[in-house]
Amino acid sequence: MNYSELAPPYIRAIAPYQPGKPIAELERELGISGIVKLASNENPLGCSPLAVAAMHEAIRTIALYPDGNGFELKDALSKRYGVEHARIVLGNGSNDMLELAARAFLAPGDKAVYSAHAFAVYPLATQAVGATGISVPAINFGHDLEAMRKAAVEQQAKLMFIANPNNPTGTFLGAPKLLDFMRALPPQVLVVLDEAYNEYLPVECRYDSVSWLKDFPNLIISRTFSKAYGLAGLRVGYAFANAQVADMMNRVRQPFNVNSVAQAAATAALRDEDFVRQTHELNLRGMGQITQGLGKLGLEFITSYGNFVSFRIANAARMYRRLLELGVIVRPVASYDMPDYLRVSIGLESENEKFLSALKQVLGETA
Repeated sequence: MNYSELAPPYIRAIAPYQPGKPIAELERELGISGIVKLASNENPLGCSPLAVAAMHEAIRTIALYPDGNGFELKDALSKRYGVEHARIVLGNGSNDMLELAARAFLAPGDKAVYSAHAFAVYPLATQAVGATGISVPAINFGHDLEAMRKAAVEQQAKLMFIANPNNPTGTFLGAPKLLDFMRALPPQVLVVLDEAYNEYLPVECRYDSVSWLKDFPNLIISRTFSKAYGLAGLRVGYAFANAQVADMMNRVRQPFNVNSVAQAAATAALRDEDFVRQTHELNLRGMGQITQGLGKLGLEFITSYGNFVSFRIANAARMYRRLLELGVIVRPVASYDMPDYLRVSIGLESENEKFLSALKQVLGETA
């Protein structure tokens, strides 16, 4: 018997998400050491010492179930952003926020809108609940907001995903464009504004999306502790939303979806503004190092506002493999309809240099 046939057709049609290759896996495959992983947009500084201390303390009570309501973390977020507890949803990474929004508000036959070249989980979360995804063509690898609005209205979509900055392209939408878009959008269309890379924005590009919640009850803001806060291995995300929207998301949320160690670490990490500042400054320097290096090698890249850069390169799949052989893990993005591009995360200065040196070597081999 083919047991896969017991699953609904829309589940059988899902192509599972492919994460960046782990260092240990490459070590097993090629038997090499000294590997640099620049594939998953992780924080090269690690995480805050305050978070590490909080984790050690939390381990003392690991035999107990975590606070299923996440009071301490919600309280820290509430005090930082001025958002009531009832408007906060906690999740197993911001990926969980995307799936909770889809599970709470989409059903078979419903529609969700997202941009081409946007985060792969948007179509996956949509498809997993039997809804139909509408991918809108991008403009210069970024969101075409007017086209997305028209698609949502014409197709009577219930949900929309917008990544700002976008992954994997790094493109950015300024506050005026987003505000104009929200004002023009019918209130029955829920918008998930995915701000996973919000902390990496240059100071002059920053905006206060949280203050928009009072004017747009159809807005869901999704953020994470995985990137700038360096807690990717713990999986902690959160969302701010209208209380009624948050209530529906919490109804489909798994009990204890954020473990006690993760809650403690995230609460402590939120206090360490100096660590986030160091992360931001390191990323700015590394972004300059990487983009200048790509320019010297004659490679075209997409201007990025995150902690990664997508660059165009001939024979991208083969170049990816050669970089692996040289101990450098980057990310192929052919699955994002970008077959001629690779994405590299910003690392430490030495890691960035190893990437650029390896890239120069593989380009020389094909010259």
